[in-house]
Amino acid sequence: MLNYQQTLDYLYKQLPMYQRVGSAAFKKDLTNIIALCEQLGQPHQQFKSIHIAGTNGKGSSAHMLAAILQAQGYKVGLYTSPHYKDFRERVKVNGSLMPESYVTDFVEQHKDAFEQIQPSFFEITVAMAFDYFAKAKVDIAVIEVGLGGRLDSTNIIQPIVSVITNISFDHQQFLGNTLKAIAGEKAGIIKEKIPVVVGETHPETKEVFLDKAKAFNAEIVFADQHYEVVLQEDLLDTTLYKVYRNGKEYYDKLEVQVRGPYQYKNLQTVFQLLELLPTDVEVSEAAIIKGLNNVQKLTYFIGRWQLLGTEPVILCDSAHNEAGLQYMQEGLNKIPHRQLHMVIGMVADKDVSKALSMFPVDAQYYFAKPAIPRGLDQNKLLKYAQEAGLSGMAYESVGDALAAAKTKATRDDLIYVGGSIFVVAEVI
Repeated sequence: MLNYQQTLDYLYKQLPMYQRVGSAAFKKDLTNIIALCEQLGQPHQQFKSIHIAGTNGKGSSAHMLAAILQAQGYKVGLYTSPHYKDFRERVKVNGSLMPESYVTDFVEQHKDAFEQIQPSFFEITVAMAFDYFAKAKVDIAVIEVGLGGRLDSTNIIQPIVSVITNISFDHQQFLGNTLKAIAGEKAGIIKEKIPVVVGETHPETKEVFLDKAKAFNAEIVFADQHYEVVLQEDLLDTTLYKVYRNGKEYYDKLEVQVRGPYQYKNLQTVFQLLELLPTDVEVSEAAIIKGLNNVQKLTYFIGRWQLLGTEPVILCDSAHNEAGLQYMQEGLNKIPHRQLHMVIGMVADKDVSKALSMFPVDAQYYFAKPAIPRGLDQNKLLKYAQEAGLSGMAYESVGDALAAAKTKATRDDLIYVGGSIFVVAEVI
């Protein structure tokens, strides 16, 4: 029998994995996940679930929601992707990673089925998560969509609520080149008579969601039309917000243990979602306050606007697409600093020039290749950056780049590490 590391090697090497190789791993079909879950006895039908899609904010919203449900006393499964350091970050129950022994046993027991069905890495991982949640007897599972929605492997669940955080440009090679087309893919998680929350109202995509919801007799609510969340104070390890519901003050100085200039939007979505939960899923005000105050502790939440050091302040964040990078720049502008140092790496299948055009030109840059096959060579990245008017140097690794930034930075400077989730994974 394979040990844990050998099992991971099998999963990574024997199966196409989008995280590592990109488009070759993307399969526009639900056939495999349906076949796998039939083999497992339909585990996804054995617990309540909430399904979360969107371009940005899926992971943060999922963790906040899981924290609130845990604070209420529910046993909560949380499925997210990709992982940063440990494969098991993808599958958690009440914030604890699934055991290594579960991963090895699952692969050992079902290897014959894998060889027959020939699923992708993602399909096996989704099936494993559903199986683990069923065996753990979770009360409710929060399931984040991997890519798109309509044909994502997670889209065989019948959730109690569906959520679409927002729509921006990302993964156009799979989802389409217009916001309408991307919205159409995300709207694929809308199910018959299952209420749906859309985080942001956008003139280009609003009708797509309204039409789909109408066709499926699904109640639809746009969170930003009812909730307004305003940043009051951004502290190093937590954030205070004022929350308005339909124009009336709902919370004052609500402490939320997540950081980042975009989190107010995710909070609006989560508050709206809580209103649409069925009556047999109770959530008290005390659970909301306790859950949001302890997101990291309750759910093992990492990699988003995470503080790595002070004097100088060192931050990392997973923003990698148009909307995310825009918020990144706005957020960095709000942090007092003398000089900004940017440790940046990217993957080769992104529109690198477009992304780099959104980075601040007055920063000092340190470019590196993320340690995955999809990583973009640091010298190519430097060339693209120079064409975009950015100045800096290329380094052999993310670690070397960060070390160089730390050497050059003074205590009043600000160091940001990002450009890709895989860069963040190397520093947290």
